[in-house]
Amino acid sequence: MPPEPHPDPLTTLAWLVESGADEAVQDTPVNRFVAPSPSRTSSPAPLAGEGNANARPARSHWEGGKSPPSISSPAASGARPVPSAADANPSSDHIGRAMEVAAACTTLPELKATLESFEGSPLKRTATNTVFADGNPDARIMLIGEAPGRDEDRAGLPFVGRAGQLLDLMLASIGLSRTENAYITNVINWRPPGNRDPSPEEAAINLPFLRRHIELFDPGIIILLGAVSARHVLGKTEGIMRMRGKWSEYFVGGRMVPAMPTLHPAYLLRRPIDKKLAWRDLQAIAAKARELKIL
Repeated sequence: MPPEPHPDPLTTLAWLVESGADEAVQDTPVNRFVAPSPSRTSSPAPLAGEGNANARPARSHWEGGKSPPSISSPAASGARPVPSAADANPSSDHIGRAMEVAAACTTLPELKATLESFEGSPLKRTATNTVFADGNPDARIMLIGEAPGRDEDRAGLPFVGRAGQLLDLMLASIGLSRTENAYITNVINWRPPGNRDPSPEEAAINLPFLRRHIELFDPGIIILLGAVSARHVLGKTEGIMRMRGKWSEYFVGGRMVPAMPTLHPAYLLRRPIDKKLAWRDLQAIAAKARELKIL
């Protein structure tokens, strides 16, 4: 049978942009409609950082003022560099530094300034802005999302795109507003390229700041938006459909705070039929807030 015609390129491009895939991750484009050509060399030189699962892509090999390798360098000659002890876990020092500087913060503005000056996350190198939080810092209800998207990265605020507009409507349905009695942040403060999920290493660098963020805000209720948020805050590995609508507890400030995972607004935009599940979660959250006299 003859091959099916390729879709209209403009339609495909519009779909990719709508999905958040709005940037290239390689120096040159790749035509996925043709088979890759065989290698012309029998022993290609290894990529920068080969042998290190946490290494950044080769296109950023010369960031930070490093010079490109000369012809006589190991990378240019095809020889494999001998890994050092520091290469075994390059993010370990950044995690330790994040724990140190986050613990030293005593106020939310101080934590925000510390995050903006922190250079230990590879995500910050590709992000436009540090996305800290939005809402009323004196509120008692804290919402934690996953990571900034394209609109949030540009604005420097969480949940300002289509998902954020839906979130505002969801909050309003139970008497909440980010300007009055709700506070919103994310697990990750910098947009991952292409809106992908953060890697475990990237999340580990951010977690000390998130934990200190929760401690300084001192919430009465925590709402976890999506599986990534529930996984990193509660340490659970179940799918969001199994976790949503069930109360858990998070220890902060010497007490246990009720925390509920629910469906992320971006997911609800893709599957509007599941809004009924989110509505049940919102009703349970409103009831708990009234019980605790914080709504």
